[in-house]
Amino acid sequence: MNKVSIALCTYNGANFLPEQLRSFLLQTRPPDELIVCDDRSSDATVEIIEKFAEVAPFSVSLHVNDENLGSTKNFEKAISLCTGDLVFLSDQDDVWFPKKLEKFTALFEQSKNVGMVFSDAELVSENLEPLGHRLWEFSFTPEERRRAKEGKMFEVLLKKNVVTGATMAFRTTFREVFSPIPNSIPNTIHDAWIALVIAANTDIGFLEESSIFYRQHTNQQLGIDWKYKQKIKETTRRERYAESISFQQKEQERLIKFAEIIKSHPQFQKKGAEIRIDELTESFIKEGNQMIEHYEARKNLPSERLKRISPIIKEFSTGRYNRFSKGFISPVKDLFENW
Repeated sequence: MNKVSIALCTYNGANFLPEQLRSFLLQTRPPDELIVCDDRSSDATVEIIEKFAEVAPFSVSLHVNDENLGSTKNFEKAISLCTGDLVFLSDQDDVWFPKKLEKFTALFEQSKNVGMVFSDAELVSENLEPLGHRLWEFSFTPEERRRAKEGKMFEVLLKKNVVTGATMAFRTTFREVFSPIPNSIPNTIHDAWIALVIAANTDIGFLEESSIFYRQHTNQQLGIDWKYKQKIKETTRRERYAESISFQQKEQERLIKFAEIIKSHPQFQKKGAEIRIDELTESFIKEGNQMIEHYEARKNLPSERLKRISPIIKEFSTGRYNRFSKGFISPVKDLFENW
């Protein structure tokens, strides 16, 4: 049986941490150890962990950093301290479903070729109230899932990270492959890097069900913009297009950086033999540039409706409304909606 480690990173997490720790106790397949790396918390986080360690039926090891490392390097440290065969990453503010460890370990045990497993998650408020949305509605589309099942997970992950660290577990044997974790790639933290490297070396499994309550609150480092419909009502079209352009420009920087890293990192040699990574990255960058041009064209439409007709027809003729927006519906909206 695989030994299971949980790598939990904390930083001023006292408000929600007790509920997460309680969910570890309720696992139908208990962990063998909990490794906690605290990033210099100034609240009661450390005391909460210390009290939990006194009653937990499994090993709890607390490490308080000498200096603040930031989330990516803190997770790198926590992962390095794990002694289990399988490492489950954990945030401090979520709540795990009771059968998470049981279901994940079963997938690993079904195939030795599965190097990593991740899942969907239920979005909840800071009080654990259901928000009526699931994580994959925003992060892992049905088309991306289809491609992943066809063995194209690496391509999916190179184009866009679809793996949330709070739902991730991997075999410890890949720790040396993805370490050290880069800390300077735009739009990329530890989970995206780990997932991409493991996908370059072996199979990735995923559960098409939720394994955690993914808490959304104002103080979390990253979250899901589940209020996007309300946001649309509160911002102008120009502001939304500008935001999309800014995000895509960072994605272009990420792809360019990945292209440089992939050439020099042996972690990607196996996948490089199967597909031409340089060509794939170049294709994604070209597509991203086209997307930016499309949003620029829409953002810069004139305020007067009649003056919009010509640039809308010109943009429609490029085919980019079909590729990056909602086909015929989008130019109609561009023509008639207020700016």
